[in-house]
Amino acid sequence: MAVPERVDDPADPRLRDYTSLTDVQLRRRREPEEGLFIAEGEKVVRRALDAGHGMRSMLLTEKWLPSLADVIEASEAPVYLVSPETAERVTGYHVHRGALASLHRTPLPAPETVIADARRVVVFEDLVDHANLGAAFRNAAALGVDAALLTPRCADPLYRRAVKVSMGAVFSLPYARLENWPKDADTIKRAGFTLAAFCLSDRSLTLDALVARQDPRLALLFGSEGPGLTPAALDAADVHVRIPMRAGIDSLNVAAATAVVFYATRAGDGDALAPPAAEERGAGRRP
Repeated sequence: MAVPERVDDPADPRLRDYTSLTDVQLRRRREPEEGLFIAEGEKVVRRALDAGHGMRSMLLTEKWLPSLADVIEASEAPVYLVSPETAERVTGYHVHRGALASLHRTPLPAPETVIADARRVVVFEDLVDHANLGAAFRNAAALGVDAALLTPRCADPLYRRAVKVSMGAVFSLPYARLENWPKDADTIKRAGFTLAAFCLSDRSLTLDALVARQDPRLALLFGSEGPGLTPAALDAADVHVRIPMRAGIDSLNVAAATAVVFYATRAGDGDALAPPAAEERGAGRRP
């Protein structure tokens, strides 16, 4: 059992995992190199542990000790107890949920492994905004998508902001990195998937028309927040698809678009409509 240790000095080297959490460029480099990621909030910390990520340490304000007592008791990792002011000086922002954990990353599986038994997967090309990626992962997990594939330039799903916005859904949705995009599109198609690119083009089908095709395996391809899908990705796709819109609007935020598409293509997936467990109800009210 870990015994909480009070730390008052923001420069204490024991708190190094938590320093400068708002420095995106630093954290994007450091965390993968050092094999760690940060989870924020009791629910997200528990989901990370349930997914098998080992604990490196915890950084808590005192009020969180009772609610995380069982986690502390089950862990041998150090627990650092700090004041809210110290937490803010260490991390660079006001930690309103008061509970942070540094956890070990696990090796990612190969893309072929992730999609082997999948019927519906999502492919994110160069999605660089962590909040959008986290929201899209949450949509995918909620609406029955089996796995996600990320191109090399995609944001890190285990970056703190992505984990927080996803409410820990990044731990429940299997994902892998594609190393040679868009050549890896051939791997997806050889596995029997129809690669459907969401875009505005002269040859795009409507989303309803795609659903009516009833393709047995679908890979749903979404592009970056600004320019959308690259020409090479569009060339690699089997079909182009659009979401019909009114009032002169030609596009949605990518996270919103994924929710529409995942819901529409869920046909036959009863789990996607299952009611939440009692302890999960109301989670959507906390952003």
